[in-house]
Amino acid sequence: MPALVLVGAQWGDEGKGKATDLLGGSVDYVVRYQGGNNAGHTVVIGDQKYALHLLPSGILSPNVTPVIGNGVVIDPAVLLSELAGLNDRGIDTSKLLISGNAHLITPYHRTLDKVTERFLGKRRIGTTGRGIGPTYADKINRVGIRVQDLFDESILRQKIEAALHDKNQILVKLYNRRTIPADLVVEEYLGYAEKIKPFLADTTLVLDEALKADKVVLLEGGQGTLLDVDHGTYPFVTSSNPTAGGACTGAGIGPTKIDRVIGILKAYTTRVGSGPFPTELLDEDGEALRRIGGERGVTTGRDRRCGWFDAVIARYATRVNGLTDFFLTKLDVLTGWEQIPVCVAYEIDGKRVEELPYNQSDFHHAKPIYETLPGWTEDISKAKTFAELPKNAQAYVKALEEMSGAPISAIGVGPGRDETIQINSFI
Repeated sequence: MPALVLVGAQWGDEGKGKATDLLGGSVDYVVRYQGGNNAGHTVVIGDQKYALHLLPSGILSPNVTPVIGNGVVIDPAVLLSELAGLNDRGIDTSKLLISGNAHLITPYHRTLDKVTERFLGKRRIGTTGRGIGPTYADKINRVGIRVQDLFDESILRQKIEAALHDKNQILVKLYNRRTIPADLVVEEYLGYAEKIKPFLADTTLVLDEALKADKVVLLEGGQGTLLDVDHGTYPFVTSSNPTAGGACTGAGIGPTKIDRVIGILKAYTTRVGSGPFPTELLDEDGEALRRIGGERGVTTGRDRRCGWFDAVIARYATRVNGLTDFFLTKLDVLTGWEQIPVCVAYEIDGKRVEELPYNQSDFHHAKPIYETLPGWTEDISKAKTFAELPKNAQAYVKALEEMSGAPISAIGVGPGRDETIQINSFI
């Protein structure tokens, strides 16, 4: 049975948690393949709301085995706290599997993240300050600490002492901060070993055997396409690859095992942090989208920047991810607008551009070219089929589908698990 990839098609916060949860009854494994606790997923089940920051959304489905892959960076304190919170609410977390090759976020990564961002001032990237970037940097520099290192005190101590030898110099001499004692970090992280050990697994082997046994594996990314370190709005991006290609390296699955890539697409556009955003609204419409859509970061608590739907970035997401389907979320938020603008192209230096410019300066100066579609006032939250949507809502969905380059197979008409219209099956 081939694997599926679920990826954000904008700047993240598109509603991937809802999509994963919807598929939970049809899949056997849900794998988080990149990012850390800088990404948040919200899932609403009945009158219960769950905010997940590091754990795969599939952990809320009792028949699913949730997996944290090797491409994820893990803050062990956050992981254990999140597990405890779910256990307290009656959620069984015992099936969780964690790759021993995943890298660990440490106190010095968090400290460096915060002071570096503060030092940049107006040039700051807009990171969450949770140590994600510095941890990935150490991974690439081959001085990172992995989950498996928790079980060898000698190796753990050597790695932490070596890392802090240089990082303490930077903290003191460049940022005028105090040193971080290696012994304290070693002691803290050795304390996590026995708590994490029951979840440790060779996840690449587990997933390979699952696929050979015709199990359904869903690979779940954090953030979104435009935050990909290679394909996003660099440098205002995350430090990993949330695009579909990152699913292969972050989970240890070969590309030939994947046959469906589902893009999650919000019916308008949002982003958190700094960076270009052509359709951003700094007026009452933007404030209304933020208020009605509840646009506040699950992990950061920051208000999201809001704007109209951008078909240019949707087409780009289709291209770089090889999207086969879209899940359109939050269509209900647009109820009440008489007219709804949609960005169909950009104007750059007086020229019309219909594809995302690869040049960073061009994208920074891109001005949206809008087409206006008629809105609707009817409540759509109770709609169960596409035909039950108002005619103008149907037309809006069809227009977005045509502009984006892939079929829309599901539509979110409310935050709840059951407030979804399925047009085509994902599996």
